[in-house]
Amino acid sequence: MDAPDNAHEFTVSELSSALKRSIEDQFGNVRLRGEISGWKVPASGHAYFALKDDAALIDAVMWKGGRARLNFRPEDGMEVVATGRLTTYPGRSKYQIVVESLELAGEGALLAMIERRKAMLAAEGLFAAERKRPIPWLPELIGVVTSPTGAVIRDILHRLGDRFPRDVLVWPVKVQGDGAADEVAAAIRGFNAMPRRPDVIIVARGGGSIEDLMAFNEEIVVRAAAASEIPLISAVGHETDTTLIDFASDRRAPTPTAAAELAVPVRAELVAGVSSFAARLDRCIASATETRGERLHLWSARLPTPAAILGMKTQRLDDIGERLPRALRAAANQWQSRYARAAEPLRAAMRSRIADARHDLASAATRLRPTLLSGLAQRTADRIGSSGRLLESLNPLAILARGYAVVTRPDGSLVKSADEARREVRLGLRFGDSRDSVEVMVGGKPRKSTRESDAPLQAKLL
Repeated sequence: MDAPDNAHEFTVSELSSALKRSIEDQFGNVRLRGEISGWKVPASGHAYFALKDDAALIDAVMWKGGRARLNFRPEDGMEVVATGRLTTYPGRSKYQIVVESLELAGEGALLAMIERRKAMLAAEGLFAAERKRPIPWLPELIGVVTSPTGAVIRDILHRLGDRFPRDVLVWPVKVQGDGAADEVAAAIRGFNAMPRRPDVIIVARGGGSIEDLMAFNEEIVVRAAAASEIPLISAVGHETDTTLIDFASDRRAPTPTAAAELAVPVRAELVAGVSSFAARLDRCIASATETRGERLHLWSARLPTPAAILGMKTQRLDDIGERLPRALRAAANQWQSRYARAAEPLRAAMRSRIADARHDLASAATRLRPTLLSGLAQRTADRIGSSGRLLESLNPLAILARGYAVVTRPDGSLVKSADEARREVRLGLRFGDSRDSVEVMVGGKPRKSTRESDAPLQAKLL
């Protein structure tokens, strides 16, 4: 089929570029009012969503830089006004709006969103009164979550210094804009995770519009405040401002200065109160001492004197002291008589038992003496016989009786070896059958001593 005469021929890319230029030239800057749908932020930091109303829907994209300028957290269902430029996305053959700024469609819509969130969190019990904890009366360390450059921290420190100086630990955070809610929630959790935790936390921010305070209406902040183990005071905005963190905190302060007043008492008032109590205590002690002194005086007047109390006792003691020696002598005589009467039968019984024992001992000795003496004599004879036999076996003369002889020198000394016998001329032999020795001559020529043998040799040499 032939194309019409007035048809224009394009490539896909050429047509897409032409449509893009046409739309951007005709709709350079636009403002769209609609409801957010499908809000998502990937790792790149850019936001992708759609704007819709009852009849139509248009895709939208908001680059990371524009999203950083937001003073609230966009959510699905939130009615907003988007400002940007309309363009096309050739890769998917669709048109979209590149959003440069995003604002709430009206305060009423924002308040409605806050009310819906409040009802949801209240249904979970995060605002229940039984969850509230008392604020410490005099904390040692106070944690403050706020901007480090604003007037809020200066007001808090100044008020604490006036009332009761305490140690303060500041956790600096953003208090509005994109990322503020995350930083505030992280600060609350960080204080709870510290080794030395503060005794109380103050979350503070100065006044501003409802959009400026939106970070403290975020769900992440409310849940962090409700989960805090440390008592928390919220001081966001002015006295008429109310945010959701106020319902989750343990105490709400209308201003940051008021939060400092809730955190610590007035030192001067405490000193004055202690002084007043001390004065009252002194007066009470003085009054009680005086009253009790008067009562003691009245009671002492009714008491008897020491002489009256001790007089009868002293007289009785003297009487007893006089009677005591006589009573002791009488008791001693009585016990001595009783002892004598009791001892006489005992003496008779002892004498009888001693006599019986002596008689029994004599009878036993008469019966046992021969037996004992004969046994003793036999044992003595046995020991003497045994000793004689032992002595006989050790007698050297007994050996001679078996044919042996004792060899002696003329002087009676013993000859114990053959060499000694060869050097002697005469020897004595004693046998077992005689006490006398028999003299014998040594056979052969006797060996002369060294002196006797040397004398002739010397004479021959001379």
